[in-house]
Amino acid sequence: MHLSENEGIEKYSFVVTGGLGFIGAALCLELVRRGARLVKAFDLRTHSPWSSQLTQYGVHLIQGDITNKQHVQKALRGSDCVFHLASYGMSGKEMLQYSRVDEVNINGTCHIIDACLDHQIKRLVYVSTPNVVYGGKEIVNGNENLPYFPIDDHVDPYGRSKSIAEQLVLKSNGRPFTKKNGKCLYTCAIRPAAIYGPGEERHLPRIITLTKLGLFPFKIGSPNVKSDWVYVDNLVLALLLASMGLLDDIPGREGLPIAAGQPYFISDGSPINSFEFLRPLLKSLDYDLPKTSLAVSHALLLGKIFWAFYSFLYPWLNSRWLPQPLILPTEVYKVGVTHYFSFLKAKEELGYVPMVSSKEGMAATIAYWQERKRRSLDGPTIWAWLFCVIGMSALFAAAYLPDYGPIPFIRAVHLFFFRSMLALKVIFVLAAAAHIGEAIYAWNVAKTIDPANARGWFWQTFALGIFSLRLLLKRAKK
Repeated sequence: MHLSENEGIEKYSFVVTGGLGFIGAALCLELVRRGARLVKAFDLRTHSPWSSQLTQYGVHLIQGDITNKQHVQKALRGSDCVFHLASYGMSGKEMLQYSRVDEVNINGTCHIIDACLDHQIKRLVYVSTPNVVYGGKEIVNGNENLPYFPIDDHVDPYGRSKSIAEQLVLKSNGRPFTKKNGKCLYTCAIRPAAIYGPGEERHLPRIITLTKLGLFPFKIGSPNVKSDWVYVDNLVLALLLASMGLLDDIPGREGLPIAAGQPYFISDGSPINSFEFLRPLLKSLDYDLPKTSLAVSHALLLGKIFWAFYSFLYPWLNSRWLPQPLILPTEVYKVGVTHYFSFLKAKEELGYVPMVSSKEGMAATIAYWQERKRRSLDGPTIWAWLFCVIGMSALFAAAYLPDYGPIPFIRAVHLFFFRSMLALKVIFVLAAAAHIGEAIYAWNVAKTIDPANARGWFWQTFALGIFSLRLLLKRAKK
């Protein structure tokens, strides 16, 4: 397919569901850049890191719930093409909320299809997932001829719901509009690999946070395991090409659009072990990949334990105090079993060729995260926090608190090492004085090299002492 880069975009109106997200915002901005008449970002959120930029470039922000049919009907009215990106339950705690996953991914998609038919919107591009064909069994250079993974065999509700939704979208291809006028809806599905890039808000922040806290204790599977990744700009390009592939009014190409009713795998085209892919990023942030590897079977057992534990906590899954699970079964399959796909069909039919290589994409991602780390308050692992907070609290309790509850036992343990109460009190005073002195010094250093976080450095060093101060001094040296 050889069209101008703005074919089917200039002077057309677009709706992007999930438009305030990482991919949605990038797509909205590219549509504006290519001359779209109107771009609407339809999202449940009212604000995101990209809200101000979208508004600045003239994107209309529409707050609404995709599970509410009236909201969808109102948002899509007057549009020429819809990019359906909104979804729920891809990873973490969201994955365990079965009813919400189905409500958003299946019912929400049905509302999108109905609105397209009611408002005579001719093009619908659906963002799906490779999980519609992958369920934990090895796939090497797979293509679009692979059958759907059996619905009842999916290990999580997200993959199952996305599979149902994709099939609904593709089977809606060619359906006549509600107002019979001889025209119909054309649909296609994009199946992107794991997405990365500057600002990605789902996978990389979680991985980096776990690594920073020392809670990324092992790799999973063999070093030979490979999977796909796709850079944000490459995915946006594929989505635009897919929308062009649904045009039915191109001179000399009358008839059924080439992308109508078709799914497409999209990636950078460079399968790699996920942990090796992440190594340069983590190394650039002074974090290390774990050296220990866990067999897939053992990781699955651990994932099932977390699944059972978090299922028990179902009523509190949306609570901020409940952290994300370390690993879940689906995530084990994502990183522990080889599965990658060819984008040959997208290349031949849509003209898709990655415009950013994996090396270039990772370089941009590294630059983003290095700047983000520079502007934020760095901290040690959770083990340092536990050592300092529990250690100082126990020392204070042993030296000064009256006998109550576990205090006699704590005092006995300390006296075994320090021999006298006077020694305990002196050691606590010296330790507290050292923490205060280090905190004041950290505050003075931070005022010079990181003034925005000077107060944070003071309090963190007051709590952690040298564990925090050495990180600040390392930053000052750089």
